Amino acid sequence: MADWNPALYRRFEDERTRPAAELLARVPLSAPRLAVDLGCGPGNSTELIVQRYPDATVIGTDNSPAMVEAARQRLPGVAFELSDIAAWQPAEPPDLVYANASLQWVPDHTRLLPRLLGTLAPGGVLAVQVPDNLDEPTHVLMRETAAEPRFAAALGDADKLRARVLSLAACYDLLAPLAEVDIWGTIYQHPMADAAAIVQWLRSTGLRPFLDPLGPALQAEFLAAYQRRIEAAYPARADGRRLLAFPRLFIVARRRP
Repeated sequence: MADWNPALYRRFEDERTRPAAELLARVPLSAPRLAVDLGCGPGNSTELIVQRYPDATVIGTDNSPAMVEAARQRLPGVAFELSDIAAWQPAEPPDLVYANASLQWVPDHTRLLPRLLGTLAPGGVLAVQVPDNLDEPTHVLMRETAAEPRFAAALGDADKLRARVLSLAACYDLLAPLAEVDIWGTIYQHPMADAAAIVQWLRSTGLRPFLDPLGPALQAEFLAAYQRRIEAAYPARADGRRLLAFPRLFIVARRRP
């Protein structure tokens, strides 16, 4: 895929930061020495960690040069690095590995989650939040649009680029033998101005695998066809706005000493 667009991502920063803050609030650490933000994006989640743990060494990592540069501009006193979560290994065991809305882009969670937990210092915490919305109309309609003949040849397996999240029970069973696990799900309800706003939200995240392979003309056609479907799937509420349901899965796992 093409590089991420930090400015587009930040258009809904308040909505994106809310689950990041709620994840961090459940981390049972008072004074971690080293904290790593995996998939830090433009630094909004990293900033939360710095504010809660001002004495900790905080490192942000991302595989997007544009996001890393945006994060450095936002938090010039924090170290940010380019890295791929699938291959990431810390130089020393962190006390906190925090991954907010990033692991959905990494395959094989059955291996990934225990591996990340294993990088921690004894008593350290793995804190994860992942969107669990592949079966929501937003994403079902992406796949329906991509299946139209005019788009299908160019897109191929674009819908396979995002990993399907394990169920809550499967995540618990995977991590409980290794850690004390706090796990929960939340369905956020985001009031959006109109169908176009929902499409704009998704352009910076879920729609990227479907848009990046297309030329400008086909991108415009795809977005128009997709927005028509969104218009029908998310009717106007009493105030004229659309409610965007957004399920997310949260995991806070503390490695046993």
